[in-house]
Amino acid sequence: MKKVLGLGLLVLGLLAGCSSAGENDNGKKIEHQEASLPAGAEPEILADELDIPWSIAKTGETFYMTERQGSIVKVEDGKKERQKVELAKKLSTASEAGLLGFVPAPDFPQSNEAYAYYTYENTTGQFNRIVILKHQDGTWKEEKLLLDKIPSGQYHHGGRLEIGPDGKLYATAGDAATDPEIAQNVNSLGGKILRMNLDGSVPADNPFSGSYVYSYGHRNPQGLAWAEDGTLYESEHGPSANDEINRILPGKNYGWPVIKGTEKKEGMESPLFTSGDDETWAPSGMAYYKGKLYTAALRGSAVLEFDLETKNVRKIVSNLGRIRDVFIEGDVLYFISNNTDGRGNPLEKDDKLYKIQLSEI
Repeated sequence: MKKVLGLGLLVLGLLAGCSSAGENDNGKKIEHQEASLPAGAEPEILADELDIPWSIAKTGETFYMTERQGSIVKVEDGKKERQKVELAKKLSTASEAGLLGFVPAPDFPQSNEAYAYYTYENTTGQFNRIVILKHQDGTWKEEKLLLDKIPSGQYHHGGRLEIGPDGKLYATAGDAATDPEIAQNVNSLGGKILRMNLDGSVPADNPFSGSYVYSYGHRNPQGLAWAEDGTLYESEHGPSANDEINRILPGKNYGWPVIKGTEKKEGMESPLFTSGDDETWAPSGMAYYKGKLYTAALRGSAVLEFDLETKNVRKIVSNLGRIRDVFIEGDVLYFISNNTDGRGNPLEKDDKLYKIQLSEI
């Protein structure tokens, strides 16, 4: 394994001070603090030369990362293996599309199964679907379709998959930027957070009878994370600015396209945090640890820390380019850069899987 060496090389180079400010849920300006890291707290590189990685999963001591072009990278004992994925539909090559969310089944060591979300195209349009993949002899094959025809868009497709503490599979579904009105239509799967049983059926306690829709009024939801008490949080791309961090409650309406940022309207939820009118985070994957949310930021080119008690926001990682996903185990933060997606400026041997101790930040 290699380490990021020196603040002048790949470098974190996090200087104490403030960057631009967004707003909290009361419309109050919040300062974006940057951490001043102690010596030796640079992130460690666990894998490099990844090809547009999108999602991190970990089972035991093994990492699995999806690559948008249609591969899954396994990292174990410092060795990287790129594994083939055979899907029933041809992956879309649209911007930001491809093989996206991925989460191993709870019984993965026995079943070799995982859940995946991907974008495809056919003669009728471009869509997303959620499937079960099975791993055998170094290849992942689509084994079962759980949900199809999730709306897609020109740039954003949702795509995050997570299994919640309730044992249900959650998915973020876009894109309500191209066709904003679908976000307010509870009969559409677009612009939603979806919830299903692990066999693909609709849970009996979902807020809308017979529907996968768990919450609505989202533009492009990207990250999901749960606190110890079961509270669900979500990260979401706003329209060029006004990105959001939301507390998610079943059946609630999160406002897009009627309200954005700190705007309020009866019957609609305003975010806990927003980047405001003048800044873009482009938040992606998210994880929770000890009262704080850690969120990958693409346009923000950072890992952002949102303190749910103080409402402070700070950059804890920067100068490594676009960050797509994060994963926390114990007090260790893992994250992947996303500089090879055509929108970033790749560093040498990008993209990479990193780790850093949260206790050192």
